[in-house]
Amino acid sequence: MAGANETPRNKLIALMYLVFITMLALNVSKEVLDGFGQMFKKIQSANERVNTGNEIYYNKISTNSEEKEGKWIGHDRTAKEIRKESTAFYNRIQEIKNTITADRLVDDPNLEKYSEMDKGEKLDLIFFDASGVSPEGKEFIDLMNNYKMRVIQVFASQYPQYTELVEERFYSGDFNNNIKNKDGVDVPWLVANYEGFPLISSLAKLTMMQNDIRLTESDVLNALLGKELEAGSRVNKDNYISFLKTEKGAYYQGETFDGSVILGRKGGAQNPNEVSLTLDGNKLTDDQYELIPGGIKLNVKAGRPGDHVIEGDLIFLNNGIESRIEVNQSFPVIAKPNSPLIRADKMNVVYRGVENPMTISIPGIQPNKVKASAPGLRRVKGSKYVIDPGKGRTVKFVVSGTLPDGKKISTSEVFRIKDVPAPAGLVAGESGNFKISKNDLTNATIGADLVDFDFPINLKVKNFKFKVPGSATVNVQGNKLNSKAKSALRRAKKGMQVTVYGIEVENPKNPKYKFKETSTVICTII
Repeated sequence: MAGANETPRNKLIALMYLVFITMLALNVSKEVLDGFGQMFKKIQSANERVNTGNEIYYNKISTNSEEKEGKWIGHDRTAKEIRKESTAFYNRIQEIKNTITADRLVDDPNLEKYSEMDKGEKLDLIFFDASGVSPEGKEFIDLMNNYKMRVIQVFASQYPQYTELVEERFYSGDFNNNIKNKDGVDVPWLVANYEGFPLISSLAKLTMMQNDIRLTESDVLNALLGKELEAGSRVNKDNYISFLKTEKGAYYQGETFDGSVILGRKGGAQNPNEVSLTLDGNKLTDDQYELIPGGIKLNVKAGRPGDHVIEGDLIFLNNGIESRIEVNQSFPVIAKPNSPLIRADKMNVVYRGVENPMTISIPGIQPNKVKASAPGLRRVKGSKYVIDPGKGRTVKFVVSGTLPDGKKISTSEVFRIKDVPAPAGLVAGESGNFKISKNDLTNATIGADLVDFDFPINLKVKNFKFKVPGSATVNVQGNKLNSKAKSALRRAKKGMQVTVYGIEVENPKNPKYKFKETSTVICTII
């Protein structure tokens, strides 16, 4: 239909249709945001797992460089260069993530309210300006391209098969960093991927880029260790040590001991060809163990209380050559308990004004057979309790239980009660004395934090005092500067120290609890 021929009725129908489509988009937006949030968390968790493995490989290469020298010196040099470049790039991405989530962390410290992360202006202000991509945005693109080139130069030059993979992971468009959008028009790669996107979408993408960095490190390390990992299958007794793996730290008298004797250091997937072991001097019979890759799994009675010694050899045959791996291990057996165990999950004290998690149990007794009492104590589930102590300096726990043989046991223990430490005042996430611009201070969120305190408490700021030299003190309700405070701030000059003090906070879960005085924050105007 030609635009010039549209009647007012047709135009109205088209407008209503547009509104309808917009409403549909709004209805599904929260589900989409939640989807990005789930992806963000999973990638974040994956990054931690990959990094743990990478640390092991970095240490392995470094150790080989010190002990074996030769090719490992070059491998160690390559690994350290990749680690330096990867850490710099990874940390820069993390700085950007921290900046765009700083305001949200006050009310959402775990960044889990995905449906509220629909605004992406924080990142837009970093990556873009009136002319398009900002200097910081260009710097980010340069950092990504430089990282890619350094990996290719340092690593892929030795292992060319990885060049295409690295190029694909850190692709930023053509020579001018442009890509074609859905309409076939060239647009900057940064615009296509980040401009105007919801916050949670950008967080997921930035975290995915961090994942690409960790995986690139993993590829490098695995390639450098490749020949080491592909070593021959012959068992060399000088390269192995035996370990005893147990399902728990100690066993009751009369229990079945189900520990495993396995090989350590480089490990091995080969089953022993023969076993020559004794337990406390008595030779193990065939029904007391089973062969497993790299060792054996025991199936013997735990015996009397005390240490029990397993000695002898695991025997491996490779091409007719016998290798004996010496075994000399022990495991403890303890008598059944006759007193309960009380353990504070956080520390040896409990704090007033918060719900202190407690684990109260008696080894060998089911949680439903254990009873515990103390002022302010309540059971959450099983052996998990919480206590919110009242007045006084100590609280007494009384615990009793019934053993499987019907015998009842009981004990008591006293814990100290302490007050929650004084909160530290925060302005735009900073405490103490720091520098800030007028504009940033005008829009800053006033908060408070319990520094190095073991309990997660999201403190809510009720009010605070705002003082600019030469102006009257302004009393402010809430956690943002009001019009009077902003007016006083406009009169502040460069180098002046503006003071935020008297910050009154509360715990929304326990608003009656009175915290100690919150520390003052001094903001030097720049």
